[in-house]
Amino acid sequence: MSRIIRTEASPVLSKAVEYHGFVYTMGVVATNPDADVTAQTKDVLAQIDALLEAHGTDNTRLLQAHIWLKDIADRAALNEVWTAWLPEGAAPVRACVQAELADPRYLVEIMVTACR
Repeated sequence: MSRIIRTEASPVLSKAVEYHGFVYTMGVVATNPDADVTAQTKDVLAQIDALLEAHGTDNTRLLQAHIWLKDIADRAALNEVWTAWLPEGAAPVRACVQAELADPRYLVEIMVTACR
């Protein structure tokens, strides 16, 4: 039986789960929900970097991303940070939608799947 590795599991969720060499992250939100969308996006991507690194992978191995924005008008600002963060030629498949997030101060939430 293959081993499932859960990172910082709580009763509600794990920050990441690894199975068969695939790493699935939780929906990551900013640590400072009062920051603007650019700062929140940079913070979220830094947290994703740390989660991926903890599982022996990085953003060159992304397969899929789900992005939720409080306001789809922030998509250009998000994309500016996102494209600077991604290695050239390594963009995953992606969905980016407007959504009501758990705290109205959150402007962006990102969840990714990567492989090792």
